[in-house]
Amino acid sequence: MDRSLPGTPPSPRRPLGSSGLLVGPLGFGAASLGEEYGEIDPLAALPVVSAAIDAGIDLLDTSPYYGRGRSEVLLGYALRGMPRERYRLCTKLGRYGPQHFDFSPRRIRESVDTSLHRLNTDHLDIVLCHDIEFVDIARIVESALPTLRALQREGKIRAVGASAYPVAALRRVVVEGELDVVLSYANWTLHNRRLGEILPLCAERGVGVINAAPFDMRLLTHDEPPAWHPAPADLRHAVAAARAACERRGQSLARLAFQFAVQSRGPDDLAPATTVVGTAYPEQLHEWLRWVHEPLDAGLLAEVESLLAPVRDQARVVGRLENN
Repeated sequence: MDRSLPGTPPSPRRPLGSSGLLVGPLGFGAASLGEEYGEIDPLAALPVVSAAIDAGIDLLDTSPYYGRGRSEVLLGYALRGMPRERYRLCTKLGRYGPQHFDFSPRRIRESVDTSLHRLNTDHLDIVLCHDIEFVDIARIVESALPTLRALQREGKIRAVGASAYPVAALRRVVVEGELDVVLSYANWTLHNRRLGEILPLCAERGVGVINAAPFDMRLLTHDEPPAWHPAPADLRHAVAAARAACERRGQSLARLAFQFAVQSRGPDDLAPATTVVGTAYPEQLHEWLRWVHEPLDAGLLAEVESLLAPVRDQARVVGRLENN
């Protein structure tokens, strides 16, 4: 049954690579439930999960790293009583603190079992090795992914994969590893299209691509980015000019950024299968759902792209230098 918001057309499902999973244009990111972007009132925030599912957003993305377990616990609580066939769970493993990484087979098995318990389920639809750019990728390819494949054969996991920021790290794990899914964040945005570099490779190998952070961690919104944001000064200045251009037209930079991430196509007419975006507020979720189906302003996009051209595809070094 379609549960889209009144007045919006149904959201089409598309294959997530060769994983056997179908996804809609949006996935729900539960990092906010782990208070990764500020404190929340858990009781007030939990209804956003059922609101997302009722609106047809059935891919739910979390990690034991988000809130050091809090996100998984609260998401599992919010899903109590919800029929399991109504949603797909994507979680991660390997990163448990800012500098705490453990991709050993024993820890992988412990992490999967812990996530199953926190999320009140007997299987996980997707499990990703989290932020692989911080470790030796050979270990991911030779040990972590085979361990996840063993858990897949045991029925605990449906699809396995990896997440990273550097596109180079994702390219290497796709070429050298055996996986179903990759998740990239902040690489399919108004100012950074680097994810497009590996879309043909992923399509060729049947690897599903999940895009996350279309607002580049709040950089592309009406507010100034948080102080911790890694954007350099020239990028911040260019984004401020783009924000002002949108406001002069009575438009929102966030709306344009969101619509670009969801509606744009890359090389060979390829695009990520879905875009994960998170919030603790149902009203914000409903606004995004309206944006999915509204037309993108091509004239405004051209103006904003010209303002961002000098800083287009700037690479940030994240994790080990050799993985960037």
